[in-house]
Amino acid sequence: MMDDSPHILVVDDDRRLRELLQKFLTDNGFRVTTAGDAAQARDKLASIQFDLLVLDLMMPGESGMSLTSGLRQTSMVPILMLTAMAESEDRIKGLESGADDYLTKPFEPRELVARIRSILRRAGDAQSTATEFRFGSHVYDSLRQLMTGPAGVVPLTGAEARLLDVLARTPGQPVSREDLQEDSSITSSARAVDVQVNRLRRKIEPNPRTPRYLQTIRGQGYVLWPD
Repeated sequence: MMDDSPHILVVDDDRRLRELLQKFLTDNGFRVTTAGDAAQARDKLASIQFDLLVLDLMMPGESGMSLTSGLRQTSMVPILMLTAMAESEDRIKGLESGADDYLTKPFEPRELVARIRSILRRAGDAQSTATEFRFGSHVYDSLRQLMTGPAGVVPLTGAEARLLDVLARTPGQPVSREDLQEDSSITSSARAVDVQVNRLRRKIEPNPRTPRYLQTIRGQGYVLWPD
């Protein structure tokens, strides 16, 4: 195993699933560390820098959703959430908590690998087109995927940062929801794009109800107008 292979943390209370995922992901070229609950995950995150988390939504004690929300206060590590809940509202809540993507159990292991590689590729693409964008009193640094404002760092999820990166490639030009969904690796639904856009507006717009910087173009999609 190459030392520079992506390092993934798998967090799931199901020991058998953890072991299966560790073997399968290792066989597909990843370095893999596992944790049985949120507390173990936090311990490992404190000492190891991971490239991506595969995180179960429902766990005893602290849930995956709670762990995701907490991590998003200080970290933008990509998170792929595993959930046994098939209802769209439950999946949307997972995305709103800060997850970058989700996969419903049971799932095909090859699909998991494909989604992981897609998320990592998008994260790498975002870093290769580094520049800064200003939105009033906020500045977004796409190299570090870091937003700052008058009060300091503004926490962004990985999905929010990738969405900004995609829109920033062509400022002033509308991007369709379908293209945003594909290019920012939001693989659930077009509605999930709307969720991320609304979250971003609350972070960069003086008045999210009448957006100045991230606008909707009827029939075309969304457009970014940085200063």
